[in-house]
Amino acid sequence: MPNPGAPPPPGALRTHLLGALPGATASGARVLRALLDDPAGAAQLTVTGLAGRAGTSEATVVRTARALGFAGYPQLRLALAAAAGGAGGGAGADEPIALITGDLAEGGDLGAVVATLAALEREAVTATAAALDTAALAAAAAALAGARVVDCYGVGVSALVARHVDLGASRLGLLSRLRTEPHAALVSSALLRPGDAALVVSHSGRTREVLAAAGRARERGASVVAVTGSATGPLARTAEHVLVAAGRETAYRAGATAGRASALFLADCLLAAVAQRLGAPAVAALRATYEAVGEREGRR
Repeated sequence: MPNPGAPPPPGALRTHLLGALPGATASGARVLRALLDDPAGAAQLTVTGLAGRAGTSEATVVRTARALGFAGYPQLRLALAAAAGGAGGGAGADEPIALITGDLAEGGDLGAVVATLAALEREAVTATAAALDTAALAAAAAALAGARVVDCYGVGVSALVARHVDLGASRLGLLSRLRTEPHAALVSSALLRPGDAALVVSHSGRTREVLAAAGRARERGASVVAVTGSATGPLARTAEHVLVAAGRETAYRAGATAGRASALFLADCLLAAVAQRLGAPAVAALRATYEAVGEREGRR
């Protein structure tokens, strides 16, 4: 599980900033957005300058730096400068940072809306892949592959990702149960036991319904695997294995689109790792289910 009190590894600062947004206060979010919009420029600012740019106080800037795992703002500035120096132009010469991180403008050109959404999804998946800890991925896959039963929890948009994992796990031959209704998730989690696993999806990491089910599953001794957009949220603290999906919400929920794309990407990585761990039985299960679906559809 990631250490919420530690700074991000080199090359993962942007993902770390994106992951901190869902749980930030309003003033803290303004600081994070100022850093995301212009990391190279922010690296040149004093704490007073950044506070002015974000429209908040110096104390908020310092608290935000510490919440990100840095000893203080000077250490965050060094990380920003290093990230800007190694970014090779950031998002690209014809893709300004504002396009990728900004909200959609009301009444804007539809082509610009499409470009913004494409950029958000592209960056979210790229950032998620860059920051993905393969050791954590392997541990999460081992928990699912060896489980007697796998419960999949998620509500709202996150239910789509949970459903994706449930279908994929079933096709690999695992006993998987999708629980996207809160009471059903609580009932199911109360019956889990050691050797079982719960796959819990929440972009914010704070959804009460899935947090309750995740907590109950952990109390029952089951392994809890989280797919979340916040490495420091309550779900990450509850889970045994944490996979972090980059992507943030905006006024028009473009971030929800990006967050869903990166969460689905993580789900595919997890399912691939499970299949790799299971080996021949997974191949046989995939072949059998593929043939069953093909026969049903009249495939030749």
